Amino acid sequence: MKVVFPLIAQRHQTLHALPIALEMSARHPEVAVHIACLTASHLELARSLATLYPESRVQFDLLPISDALRHRIEAQGLRVLDRLMGLFFSRKYFKGFNAIIVPEATSLQLRHMGVRTPRMIWTGHGAGDRAIGFAKHLRKFDYLLVPGRKVEERMLEKGIIRPGFYHRGTYAKFDLVRRMHARRPPLFNNGRPTILYNPHFVQRFSSWRMMGKKLLDFFAAQDQYNLIFAPHFRLFDNHRQEGEALRREYAGLSHMLIDPGSERSIDMTYTMGADLYLGDVSSQVAEFMIRPRPCLFLNAHEAAWQDNPNYQSWTLGPVTDNIANPGQEIMKAFDTHSRFLETQRRYVLETFETLGEQPTAPAAADAIVNFLHKAA
Repeated sequence: MKVVFPLIAQRHQTLHALPIALEMSARHPEVAVHIACLTASHLELARSLATLYPESRVQFDLLPISDALRHRIEAQGLRVLDRLMGLFFSRKYFKGFNAIIVPEATSLQLRHMGVRTPRMIWTGHGAGDRAIGFAKHLRKFDYLLVPGRKVEERMLEKGIIRPGFYHRGTYAKFDLVRRMHARRPPLFNNGRPTILYNPHFVQRFSSWRMMGKKLLDFFAAQDQYNLIFAPHFRLFDNHRQEGEALRREYAGLSHMLIDPGSERSIDMTYTMGADLYLGDVSSQVAEFMIRPRPCLFLNAHEAAWQDNPNYQSWTLGPVTDNIANPGQEIMKAFDTHSRFLETQRRYVLETFETLGEQPTAPAAADAIVNFLHKAA
């Protein structure tokens, strides 16, 4: 049996699929496992992370696209059109596998490019509450991995999954993070509480344009907290100069860490290293909750969020639409945390069915291989 894990989307999705590939290779020597990327730098990231699994024996492939397309992606970033072109030019390569296992849904377009025989399997790449995570096109996959009961129930209700064709209880990113950060040093050494500000990249949901710069200036002028500004990896996708300008603007402040999109913004360095989560709708709050801590949510878009399942995460802490006094709102979040603690614990178990202490990728790898054997 021969399977491939294409990593053709943004790098933050890599951590959700790669551990499953590595575990599958180690646990099922009869399966030839390939990792495929569009660019050399993305492939190097996958190779580097794979060293944490010395027992695995995966093969790393650069997808067969033109040098011009590869260089453009490296220089200008990854666009949807580039992904589609990469899939189209690689369709002969993909036809050689029994299964194509992906964390995104763009790869479903291979079905319209003549790649019909391989099974399409979805690992997912997050555990947020927004409706996009429960899109109807996901039902086109032959098999899906879901993190926990919360996602399972919504997917069953919408007809996205059906018994026998999914596996529950997987959040493989935690496996990799545990291996990466067994001895993580503190991000600051001044004894102050650390705030993580993590705005989303979709403008109609994000707090960044309405509130972000005011918050950064507030933290720059105070001496009570440290701030990590690590937005969603895609916030500055098409505005890298804006992100770098912010890094330069606050570079002289030792209590502020500005990261517009490095590898540390996707490997839970910041969610594990902060004392309070400040954000809007990013699914990273679910990862932050693996160790329950205070949260403060920013309603910058006048959302009617109460009793809305797309905003379930906003039940984990206070919600504010006013940052006239950010210090007061942050203090309120710290002071009232005990009220939300049980809700946070319940949210974690409903979302992941794990507290991140035991690996989940091995069972996911086994479930996929068992499904493929039965399907054959």
